[in-house]
Amino acid sequence: MRRLSPLDALLLQRDSAESPRHIASLVLLTPGERPLDYDRLLQLISERLDLVPRYRQVPRPVPGALGLPVWVDDENFDVAQHVRRSALPRPGTMDALHDLVGRLIARRLDHDRALWELYLVEGLEDGLTALLFKAHQALVDGSHTVDLAQVLLEDSADVRELPHQEWAPRSTPSSMTLALASIRDQLVHPGSIISNSAFRAERLLSRIPMPRPDPARIGALDVPLSRHRRFATASASLDDLRRVRDEHGGTVNDVILATIAGALRGWLLTRAEPVSASTSFRAMVPMSVRLKGAEDDSLPTSLGSRVRGHLVSLPVGETNAVVRLHQVSYALKAHRETGDAVAAQTLADLPGFATSTFHAVGARVAENEAARGYQLVITNVPGPQEPVFMGGQQLHQVYPAIPLTGRRPLAIGITTYQGRAYFGIVADREAVPDVGVLAQCIDEAVEELVETTSPRRRAPRGRTRPEKDGQ
Repeated sequence: MRRLSPLDALLLQRDSAESPRHIASLVLLTPGERPLDYDRLLQLISERLDLVPRYRQVPRPVPGALGLPVWVDDENFDVAQHVRRSALPRPGTMDALHDLVGRLIARRLDHDRALWELYLVEGLEDGLTALLFKAHQALVDGSHTVDLAQVLLEDSADVRELPHQEWAPRSTPSSMTLALASIRDQLVHPGSIISNSAFRAERLLSRIPMPRPDPARIGALDVPLSRHRRFATASASLDDLRRVRDEHGGTVNDVILATIAGALRGWLLTRAEPVSASTSFRAMVPMSVRLKGAEDDSLPTSLGSRVRGHLVSLPVGETNAVVRLHQVSYALKAHRETGDAVAAQTLADLPGFATSTFHAVGARVAENEAARGYQLVITNVPGPQEPVFMGGQQLHQVYPAIPLTGRRPLAIGITTYQGRAYFGIVADREAVPDVGVLAQCIDEAVEELVETTSPRRRAPRGRTRPEKDGQ
């Protein structure tokens, strides 16, 4: 039996209807020679579950909360209960897909079953097929268990034949066995008593009703969460982002964060929200750091690096796009100068599709750093620039979906893949009904930065460039 870590146990405990603790990824596949139908998808997943045995297990609580829960085999595991089919009404637009994804990511996972789901979505326009991966944050820790997408997506259209054996669950230990094992662990490892105490305190606090704040006194990104979600997407050319970086300095990550700052500014203005020169939002931005010399506040992965949370103040009140970029770049200068930063190309070259696992670890880091008072989570993970495949189908687009927690109604994940940066935007349905406007503002913020690299700068929107004499 492997016991859940203290963070895993807290993530499981904090899972609620208003704040389901799962990470998700939306993947669009182009049709191959052989379509990826439901039966073939089931076979493909069944063959690869041997690589991630945790996907056949469930967390079992210890009686009396004497210790942290343990992972045990799900005696009733049936892969067909976790892989489901859905279809979009004609003509299968992206807007319809966004609406479906918003409803699916709002649903909590069943704790009595293995903590993951995969939806096959058919009927999308242009012949595309969509897959929505959902996995609980307690399941994917990046160390003992990676995201399912990482073992399903490959660098070739040829489907690998993997050795496969019929799986049989191990018997579930009795309640007495679990209790005695927990007591024995605490006697051998006295430090675990502190973790168990924190877990029990969290359970008690979760049962105390907390007063809801007055909505009239709440800012745009500081509201209680509802049980419903919205989802939107945007994308940008990596060449455009690199052009901005080459012109003004910094990194592509700096450009992406400055883009989000500009998009938030434009979005707030469309809502007639007050925006002053000092307006800013504190973003939690998890970043990969080297194993050697990494600080204790980072989380380890089995992918050759650790992930550490960084607080970045997004200068939403700044009117000049280039100044916004310089401010973001300066805020992250210290991280680059430590020598612990991992190059984007290093992460992009990792075997398999490791981006989904890094997003999951980034969301765990944000949860671990919740006391630092940030207002939104932004995870940005560089992915492969060469095509990857699943069951012979080429991955066309990929959008992460980061869970909402606390009083933060907005989270943004970015994956770079094959020359583009893909933005997945998760929002509370009631607090941010205009999430599509925010996605459009991301497009406009990218355009605004790209315009600053042109030899002949365009006039600001709404104005005409003054003509010179003789022209």
